[in-house]
Amino acid sequence: MGKPIKEARGEVKKCVWVCRFYAENAQQFLRDQTIKTENTQSLVAYNPLGIVLSIMPWNFPYWQVFRFAAPALMAGNAILLKHAPNVPQCAEAITDLIQQAFPTAVFSNLYVNHLKIQGIIEDPRVRAVTFTGGDAAGAKVAATAGRSIKKTVLELGGSDPFIVLSDANLKEAAKAAVQSRFLNAGQSCIAAKRLIVVKSVADHFIDLLDATISQLKVGDPLEEETEVGPLARRDLLMNLDKQVQKSVQMGAKTLLGGRAVRNSRGNFYEPTLMINVQKGMPAFEEELFGPVAVVIIAEDEKEAIQLANDTAYGLGASIWTLDANKGMRLAREIQAGCVFINSMVYSDPRLPFGGIKKSGYGRELSEAGIREFVNVKTVVRK
Repeated sequence: MGKPIKEARGEVKKCVWVCRFYAENAQQFLRDQTIKTENTQSLVAYNPLGIVLSIMPWNFPYWQVFRFAAPALMAGNAILLKHAPNVPQCAEAITDLIQQAFPTAVFSNLYVNHLKIQGIIEDPRVRAVTFTGGDAAGAKVAATAGRSIKKTVLELGGSDPFIVLSDANLKEAAKAAVQSRFLNAGQSCIAAKRLIVVKSVADHFIDLLDATISQLKVGDPLEEETEVGPLARRDLLMNLDKQVQKSVQMGAKTLLGGRAVRNSRGNFYEPTLMINVQKGMPAFEEELFGPVAVVIIAEDEKEAIQLANDTAYGLGASIWTLDANKGMRLAREIQAGCVFINSMVYSDPRLPFGGIKKSGYGRELSEAGIREFVNVKTVVRK
């Protein structure tokens, strides 16, 4: 799917991390909990649900699967994987690996198209569904599962704000913004999609972005020095360009890039920096799944928070300020599943991961993630 080789190695290492984390902690997370009541014994037990259908995307083809599979398997569930159609070899490799560690009946990969999904969800042997992808497809999955009264966890992407306040370390913020926005060629649900900058420092911050983005190396993902690879599919490239061009027609300005790379052998899009972005433009309202950095100017801190929350999504957010107390206070005002202060947003096996609003519901990773697909059973002995 075009991931630069250095990033691909990092993804594999992260999969190792999540497997080790649950191997070491699952027993503790699922241990019976004794509750003090007037009864002789009252406890909460955590039992597996059974077969869980996992519908996964292509952008992190190993990590997306393992961050669900590791806790679900350790909780005692079986998994049916429906992976994205453009990464079948990843699906096959994952299946081979897991079947080496568990009985083969515990994990199966389904080479089926999306037309078969409804019937699989409705099958009475399937007890729950987890889906990562777009919000439109997620709504259909949830509706189908809902008709059968089946548990779902949805992670549906986002339009994550990256808020730069007047007292931020601008050099560090710009460096993190570029890393977050252009990682995986911008094809990440938790990438910094909207760079919301307070007006007093906007010009300086934009200059720093311009200087850093212009040095990014676009090229063959198998070359060690490549920083931005191709987009995964041609239709994704065309849709991204449509969003950029429409935003420009509505008044946005591209300081860098703004078009597909000409005469390339892959689906390459120029690393792009857009300014003068306003509400109503695709660059503000929609998730841009590609290497396009969008700068939105806020008059002050209050407007920055308003702009951050003015979105249908709510996955992650980043706040940059040297005032730790301010950062913690503003983090509570952000409508998102996770907020990082003076850091880009990332997922960590030790911390809950998930969103609100159109970014979905439920949580992956940590203790919360392993308890999503279990029966929380109350047992009382008089």
